[in-house]
Amino acid sequence: MTIDYSAGSKSDSTFVKRQIRLTTIFRLGLFNMGLGLMAVLTLAVINRVMISELGIPATITGGILATSLFVAPARVWFGQLSDRKPLLGKHRTNYVLLGTATFGFAVFLAVQVMWQLGAVVRANGGWLWNSQTIGWSALLALIMAIYGCAVSCSSTPFTALLVDITEESTRSKLIAIVWSMLMVGIVIGGVTGSIVFKRIEAVGVAAGNIPLEALQSSINTVFAIVPFLVIALAFIATAGVEKKYSRFAIGKTIDNREDSITISQALKVLTTSRQTGIFFTFLSVLTIGLFMQEAVLEPYGGEVFGMSIGETTQLNSFWGIGILIGYSITGFFIIPGITIKNRYRLTIPNSFAINVRLPIPNIHIPPLGKMRATKIGCVTVALSFGLIILSGFTQQPKILQSAMVLFGIAAGVATVGGINLMLDLTAAETAGTFIGAWGLAQAMSRGIATFVGGIILDIGKNIFATPLMSYSLVFAIQAMAMFVAIAFLDRVNVKEFKDNNKMALSTVMEGDLDG
Repeated sequence: MTIDYSAGSKSDSTFVKRQIRLTTIFRLGLFNMGLGLMAVLTLAVINRVMISELGIPATITGGILATSLFVAPARVWFGQLSDRKPLLGKHRTNYVLLGTATFGFAVFLAVQVMWQLGAVVRANGGWLWNSQTIGWSALLALIMAIYGCAVSCSSTPFTALLVDITEESTRSKLIAIVWSMLMVGIVIGGVTGSIVFKRIEAVGVAAGNIPLEALQSSINTVFAIVPFLVIALAFIATAGVEKKYSRFAIGKTIDNREDSITISQALKVLTTSRQTGIFFTFLSVLTIGLFMQEAVLEPYGGEVFGMSIGETTQLNSFWGIGILIGYSITGFFIIPGITIKNRYRLTIPNSFAINVRLPIPNIHIPPLGKMRATKIGCVTVALSFGLIILSGFTQQPKILQSAMVLFGIAAGVATVGGINLMLDLTAAETAGTFIGAWGLAQAMSRGIATFVGGIILDIGKNIFATPLMSYSLVFAIQAMAMFVAIAFLDRVNVKEFKDNNKMALSTVMEGDLDG
């Protein structure tokens, strides 16, 4: 028995003709903007307060916050669940909203537990292992794990929704806009964090000695307002999109999918294709190579360049600006290509039209495609790490800032290319499952990257006499990781994946029907 999952229907044909408007794409980006805002507040504000102000050891703090990343296997389950079981009639939207509401509440609760742990540490005169510190730490870690699961519950079905509502030919522009909005959220979160810390610094007390009341008044306000804002953004972003554009809106297809694809069957399909493992490895290596600098960038600016805390915080802004540029040029120009003509037609309403010849020849830049764009991004990332190392020898902050802009552009090119490949390597019948797998690779790798970056820095400090060489070791290994990622990327074959996946779906279903 053979089952053709690619066969179209009249409903499918109707769906294909629907084009998503630019305003709808920007509206979808509001969800990612909220995620970026929450990520900065969670990792930057909570991390800084726990270590610098409350005196909680960095190892304990890092371990607690990392629990939100190490629950990433839940992404596969939530993705498959959104494929199989609609929540209140919708396969994607209501999972997004449920997850958003849950992580918004969880992050507020985490801050309240953080104050309790900080009060115990201060009462002890420093960190001591006892029943109170262990108990509050365990509770905080549990809440952060819930936070991570809630992010998985929302972000994985959201990304699967992007697969449901787009075709391969139009996907690059949507990704460029939606992921640019993620960076906008990160920038807004950074500005918000700066305002919070300015209020704290206005107290005029040295770090570590600021009264808890002064800390709580500013930070609690932020963490009480922002989650509601993020939830509102999620509602606005997803309202009506699934019903109007998604293939899951076709009732017949929903019934077929629910009857056909179970959790165990989806996991069999996920592990059948050789290409799935290759791309999973590529994503993991790429993510580790991009994010090992997260734990060491600001200390690098402080120790090597003598930059202040405010100046090192701004390095993220230069990186973010570069990312936005990289996203835009990749999604709109590099992947699809562009033609610039030397004629411009000027039309005056109810009057006349004139043609203006521009002093340039016709320019046609052919599409590079997702594979080549991703390779270019990886190579440029490696080169930018070389410039970051060289900037340390000059000790000129302006050169470091320029290198960070280049790094951001390169990372944006590699990221958009990789995300486009990721969505191509996603079977429509099990979109949530595959998106969950790719999200698992990225989340786990990012947590590993942050941890490994700190380890390599400590190894470098034991080997080298100067801070510059210690930090350079981290950046050099990141550059090498880019070339390892390219080696795996060369083995990725989208056609092989799609052919194998169709066969796997048929084989799995036949096996279950036979007994």
